[in-house]
Amino acid sequence: MNILICGLDEAGRGPLAGPVTAGAVILPPDFPFEILNDSKKLSQKKRETAEKIIKERACWGIGIIDHITIDRINILQASLLAMKLAYEMMAIKLPDWAAVHSVAYDGIEALADGTFRPAVSCSCRCEPKADGIYPPVMAASIIAKTCRDAIMVELDKKYPQYGYAKHKGYPTAAHVKICREIGPSPIQRLTFNY
Repeated sequence: MNILICGLDEAGRGPLAGPVTAGAVILPPDFPFEILNDSKKLSQKKRETAEKIIKERACWGIGIIDHITIDRINILQASLLAMKLAYEMMAIKLPDWAAVHSVAYDGIEALADGTFRPAVSCSCRCEPKADGIYPPVMAASIIAKTCRDAIMVELDKKYPQYGYAKHKGYPTAAHVKICREIGPSPIQRLTFNY
């Protein structure tokens, strides 16, 4: 039996503002695995180069959950929901992708970074630090982070005083300071402590 491994990972659990994103990726056997690593260990340039190759050659999906939903259901549930949405997007593309790339498969097994299982429609195992060990999870980590970073750069144009392009909404001293001085931005996660 040929079981395809779908890597799942999220980006943006720690920030005080903006969405949480997740990636779901199945890699083809001939993928250039050497370009992959935990997204946090790659430079922005290497992440963006890897993202382009992942999106060209792999079967992938992205899930995005906004700050309002994060405040409503909490960041853990929002992260798991983002992974579920990413998986569902990937699963829709899979039959066509497999046909084009001549990939035969009998099923899918998901491998999620962390300790909590997203509600995906296949068997799923969870492993802490999987984003530094398994190529499909590394790839999911890369597309989740590049997607979220791009969103935050766009939101910086809308709310330039908050510096989102620089810190991407993470709780830097400058981000906390501006929120305390002028109040939260419209994309702030209001249930997070400042």
